[in-house]
Amino acid sequence: MSGPCSYDRPRRMRRGAALTLFLTGVLAAGTVTGTWGDAAEGAAGRNAPDRAGLGAHAPLPRALADRATVERAASEALADGKSGAQAAAEVVSRSGDRWSAVYTPGEFEDFQQQLDGTYVGVGLWVRQTDGGRIEVSRVQSGSPAARAGIAAGDRLHAIDGLAAQGRPVTDIVARLRGSAPHGSRAAGPGTPVRLDLQRGTRRWSATLHRTRLHTRNVTVSRPAGAGGPTRVRVGSFAKGTGDAVRRAVRRALRADGLVLDLRGNTGGLVTESVATASVFLDGGLVATYDVRGDERALYAERGGNTRLPLVVLVDGGTMSAAELLAGALQDRGRAVLVGSPTFGKGSVQMPSRLPDGSVAELTVGHYRTPSGRTVDGTGIAPDLAADQGILERAETVLSGLGES
Repeated sequence: MSGPCSYDRPRRMRRGAALTLFLTGVLAAGTVTGTWGDAAEGAAGRNAPDRAGLGAHAPLPRALADRATVERAASEALADGKSGAQAAAEVVSRSGDRWSAVYTPGEFEDFQQQLDGTYVGVGLWVRQTDGGRIEVSRVQSGSPAARAGIAAGDRLHAIDGLAAQGRPVTDIVARLRGSAPHGSRAAGPGTPVRLDLQRGTRRWSATLHRTRLHTRNVTVSRPAGAGGPTRVRVGSFAKGTGDAVRRAVRRALRADGLVLDLRGNTGGLVTESVATASVFLDGGLVATYDVRGDERALYAERGGNTRLPLVVLVDGGTMSAAELLAGALQDRGRAVLVGSPTFGKGSVQMPSRLPDGSVAELTVGHYRTPSGRTVDGTGIAPDLAADQGILERAETVLSGLGES
C-alpha cells in the first residue's frame, strides 16, 4: 500500500504486493523521527527498551503478544462495560512484547495523519531524561512553539497545569496534542495548550494554539559547498519519502557522489523504505521477513541509479525500516556504511481493529537482510566506524568510490 495502513487483518502478500505492516520505532505526530530517546509532539510514542545490563547489542527477548488473547480480553472488557483498549494493553504489557502496543482510535488516526505528512500540534519533540524529567529535544521551524521562543533543552514542567515529570512520553505527547491518554480524538487546530517551562534559572508559562503542520522528512543540502557531495537526510519513512529521495538523486552530480543520512531515523512505512532502496538498486531482493512463520520477500523496482557513488550514515538511532534499507544497500554492495552500529529493531508489527475501535499493533515476525542476517537485537555494523567527523569520513570514502 502507499498509504499509512489498512485496518484489514494481515493477508498473504505476493511479490510487489502492498504491505499492511509497520517497522517503526517512534510514533510521532511531527515525524517518525528523532533519536530513539525522543518523540515528536503528538501521537503515542514508544520509548526504547533499556539496554542496561543487556550489552550494546545483546539479543532481545522475543516474547510475542498473542493476537487472539488480546482480542478476547478487549471483547470481554467491553461486554463488562469496561475499556477494551485498556484491557488489551494490559495483556500486551504482561506478554513482555516490548514493541507491541494498543492505541485509541484517536491516537491511531493521528499516526495515519503523521504518515501522510501532516499533524495537528505545536511543533515540539520531547524526551525523558534521568529522573523522569521531560525536556524539549527539538522544535519545528515556523511552528507555534518556535514562534513562542521555545528551544531545545528547555525543561517542560507542566501541560495545562498537569505535572510532566515522571509521566510516560506517550502521555506527554498525547496531552500536547490535546487528547487524554485514553481519549478518542485529539484537539483540533486553534485549540490552546498552556506549557510551564524552564531554561536555566528562568521559569515561565506560554499558551500556544495548535495548528496543522507539515512534516519535512527529506532534506537536501551540500555541507561542503559546491564541489562537495549532496547530503540527503531522511528523518523517517512517511508517505512520499521514496519519491522525494528519487528527486534529490536526479539532481545530484555523479562526480560528487551522495551521502544518504539515516542517523536518528527510527523507521516508518516499509513501502517507503523499499521505494527508497529502489532509487539505488536495479531490482532484486531488499529483505525477507516472516509473519507467524510464513516467509515473504521484499523486492526493489528496476531502473534505480546504480552508478552514483553512495555512502550511508548510520548510528544507534537508526532503527527498523531504516535498518532494513541500510542492510539492503550494504549486502547488495551498493553503498558503504559509515558511523556506528544501528539499534537492532528488526521486528514486524501489523495492526488490527479491536471491538471498541481501538487498534492493536502486534509483533508478528522479524526481517532479515538479503544475505540472511538477522537485525533484531544485533543491529547492523557499519563498514567504517566513526563517531567524530562522520561527514568528512564520508567525503573521503566518496572520493575513493568516484575514482574506482
